[in-house]
Amino acid sequence: MSNAPLMPKATAVWLVENTSLAFDQIADFCKLHPLEVKGIADGEVAAGIRGLDPITSGQLTREEIARGERDPAHRLSLSVSKVKVPEVKRARGPRYTPLSRRQDRPNAILWLVRNHPELKDAQVMRLVGTTKSTLKAVRERTHWNSAALAPMDPVTLGLCSQIDLDFEVNRAAKDRPAALEEQGQTLQPAEITTAPYHEPTTTEDVFGKSPPAPVEEEDQFDADRVFGRLKNVDFDD
Repeated sequence: MSNAPLMPKATAVWLVENTSLAFDQIADFCKLHPLEVKGIADGEVAAGIRGLDPITSGQLTREEIARGERDPAHRLSLSVSKVKVPEVKRARGPRYTPLSRRQDRPNAILWLVRNHPELKDAQVMRLVGTTKSTLKAVRERTHWNSAALAPMDPVTLGLCSQIDLDFEVNRAAKDRPAALEEQGQTLQPAEITTAPYHEPTTTEDVFGKSPPAPVEEEDQFDADRVFGRLKNVDFDD
């Protein structure tokens, strides 16, 4: 049916009314049964259907129809359109959630909020298929069923796939390294944590080397200076 013309029955109606092609030729071109084409000619099939001109629509040429009318064994070939119509990309709508799973949405939202706080509201809404009001109610614990909510993995619940969850988490993690750099390093490098451990055997290994004692300068004794001060002393007083 991939090589069938557009609106095959309407095309068959036009060919029956406007050409002298055999029923088998029309049936082969329109991908219909020959008896169905015969019923169209008898007025028993496709009553009320308006014929579609395949020449105007670019599906057949006049030369191809004339060739088929001259040779009943000739098989009509569908003309290839020279105009390529670009494929229309359908906008991705909201994720459909089965009715049996919709009651699990708040539990999935609670799981995402607790385990992946880096996810933005739009990402959580895409994964679970929820609304912003429901997400806000679960986040702020104002949901009508907050007391009975239990965090549950949305992948296990069937609300999203593991690939989608990993994609959104990795996408949200792109902004995290800059925030960690501002807070400073919290973990030691792998070279330190994976280095072999040596048991301390000496006091220096435990407490480290003690700083050297300061060297005291020897007082230089100057006799002239000492006795020179005594000369100025008045012992009579």
